[in-house]
Amino acid sequence: MNSISHYDVIIIGSGPAGLTASIYAARANMKVLLLDKLAPGGQMINTNEIENYTGYGAINGAELSIKMFDHTQSLGVDFDYKTVLSIEDKGETKVITCEEDDAVYHATAVILATGTVPRRLGIPGEEKFAGGGISWCAICDGAQYRGKDVVVIGGGNSAVEESIYLAGITNALTIVTLFDLTADPKACDRLCAMENVTIYPYQDVLEFTGEDKLTGVRFKSTKEDATERYVTCDGVFEYIGLQPTSEFFASLGILDKFGCIIVDDEMKTSVPGVFGAGDITAKKLRQVITACSDGAIAANSAAKYVESLRG
Repeated sequence: MNSISHYDVIIIGSGPAGLTASIYAARANMKVLLLDKLAPGGQMINTNEIENYTGYGAINGAELSIKMFDHTQSLGVDFDYKTVLSIEDKGETKVITCEEDDAVYHATAVILATGTVPRRLGIPGEEKFAGGGISWCAICDGAQYRGKDVVVIGGGNSAVEESIYLAGITNALTIVTLFDLTADPKACDRLCAMENVTIYPYQDVLEFTGEDKLTGVRFKSTKEDATERYVTCDGVFEYIGLQPTSEFFASLGILDKFGCIIVDDEMKTSVPGVFGAGDITAKKLRQVITACSDGAIAANSAAKYVESLRG
C-alpha cells in the first residue's frame, strides 16, 4: 500500500463543480487534491456545443473542460486518476481508499462532485448494441454516422442540443420521446426547423432490433390508440436522464431516495467536513453554470471548516 498523503481538501469528481471547487480551495491557501477516474470535464467532454455558459456565445465542451483544468493547474492543484472505492468518516479526518495501487488519502474536508452517468432504458437489444450501435455521446460517436439514419431517444436539453448537431451531419434524424420536447424553447425551435428531422412525442421505446448490427427501433404511442411504429436506423443515441454516481459513499447517510446528496445553501451535508457540489446534489437545475456556482460555495465552506479546526 502506498504511503498516506494528507490534504486540506480532497475533491472527488472533476466536472465543472469539482474543477471550480479546486480553484476556489487553492485560492483559499488550501492544499488540494482532485481525484477522478476519467479525464477532467465530466459530462462537458461529451457535449458538442455549450451555448449558455456566461461569456461564451457557444463553446465546445471539451475546449471548456481544458480551459477549466488548465486554470486548476496554474494554481498548483494536484490531480490524480483514481477510482475511489470508499470514504470513511473518522471525525476530523476523512479516509479515502482508491482502487489503483490500493492508494489511501486523508483529508480534513471532502467535496463530493461525482456528477451523474447516462441512464439506460433496460429494454431488449440495449445491452447487445451498447457501444456498437447505441451511444450516449454524439460528439464522441456522431461522425461515424455521417450521411446515415439515426434515432435519438429523449426530448430534454441534452437530447435536443445533440440532435441539432447530429441533424447537421446525418441523412435523417428521428427523435422518439416519452413526453414532448422539454428543452429550451429556442433550441427546440431550431431543431424543429431542420428539414431532415422527424419527431415522435409520447412514445414508449420497446426494443432495439438487429442480428449482427443494429437495424432499427420499435416503439408505441402512450396515447389510447397505442399505435406501434418501427424506424430503421444505423445508430441510436440515448438521452433519457442521468443517474447519480453515489454508490461508494452511500454509507455516509447523506443521500436522498434518488441517490443525490442532500446539502444546505452552503453545500454542507449532515456529516461535518463533507460537502456536495454539482449535479450529484438534490437540485432542480443542472447546468454547467450552476455546477460551477455549487463548486465555489462548497470550496468556501470547506476552507472555513478547515480553518476552524486549525484554531
